[in-house]
Amino acid sequence: MSNRHIITTQVAIMGAGPAGLMLSHLLAQAGIDSTVIEIRSHKDIAETVRAGILEHGTVNLLVDSGVSDRVLRDGDRHDGIELRFNGESHRVDFKELVGESVWLYPQTDVFLDLAARRSADGGDVRYSVTNTTIHDLEGKPKVWFTDADGVEYEIQAEYLVGADGSRSHCRFEIPEADRKWHFHEYPFAWFGILAQAARSAEELIYANSDKGFALISQRTETVQRMYFQCDPKENVAEWDDDRIWAEFRRRVNGNGFELNEGPVIEKMVLPFRSFVHTPMRYGNLFLVGDAAHTVPPTGAKGLNLAIHDVRMLFEGLESYYRSGSSDLLGAYSARALDRVWKAQQFSYWMTTMLHTPEGANDFSRARQLGELNSVVSSRHGLAYLAEAYTGWPGIS
Repeated sequence: MSNRHIITTQVAIMGAGPAGLMLSHLLAQAGIDSTVIEIRSHKDIAETVRAGILEHGTVNLLVDSGVSDRVLRDGDRHDGIELRFNGESHRVDFKELVGESVWLYPQTDVFLDLAARRSADGGDVRYSVTNTTIHDLEGKPKVWFTDADGVEYEIQAEYLVGADGSRSHCRFEIPEADRKWHFHEYPFAWFGILAQAARSAEELIYANSDKGFALISQRTETVQRMYFQCDPKENVAEWDDDRIWAEFRRRVNGNGFELNEGPVIEKMVLPFRSFVHTPMRYGNLFLVGDAAHTVPPTGAKGLNLAIHDVRMLFEGLESYYRSGSSDLLGAYSARALDRVWKAQQFSYWMTTMLHTPEGANDFSRARQLGELNSVVSSRHGLAYLAEAYTGWPGIS
């Protein structure tokens, strides 16, 4: 006979990152019970440094749902970006083109805001769990786990949500015959740094050069995050500060613009790919966020897509528990994937337009510059970029 303690809830959520916690928060506001489990500790998640560009819809949801308004106080509103190529900068004015903005606000802070709200509201969120196994996805899902104190539990739920990231345990529970994985591997990665330096610009700079791509971002008044295109097998140990800054200068400086430089305090190589899992539902299991899809970081879509998934799934669950209708739950995968594929296209387009292909010849380089010129010389081209970057309608 099992010695597991029983937890009965309406929705079990695997993963206490921003997607899982946001869903738990929205469900609680609608009077729907949930239990969230997470294999990482709160400390581990809080100390995982990740960048964050938040679409206006994501910011609105954080603020309007009562999570926190800290993003408006501590985040940096950006009304545009710069595309830089041939040594010249071209500003994409989001406000003027589509009337929207984005916010620079680290994903770590989104997690901290959500975790604090769930704690203040008495949410059932359990970190540092082990030995998780999933059962009965086509009936009433059950999740077995051991908590941080070594106590064994069984969650009995009506629905299970896999919000457990790009290494998702949940998606592997779906039979191979009932799922399809779509991949695109990129032949390059990002060499990322944190540097003690003043800001070089007030908005993000996306720089294309024949030496490769670079992204100049911001963090605080004295610490900045930057990236340049590199080989996925690049060894960070072979790069000292002088070599790093020389590489950035080759790709960004020119025509009177110079980066502010300083000591490099962190460096890493970030490979990336495009991935989509279809469908995003199997039985009573729903996938959200990185468990179902990943995008290259060039288009700043990852966290925003996860929050959109959560919004779509919450609408389905709320409708079911309020009226008994499962129509929106049945439509969840198709509704979510509509935006996922739009974001995949935008991210792929931004990535291929801005990164220099290995072994590029004169034609491919000239064609790439022609594409960039086509965008910046057309209001319609700029408006497409601005609308996609700030977030399409549907989660305002």
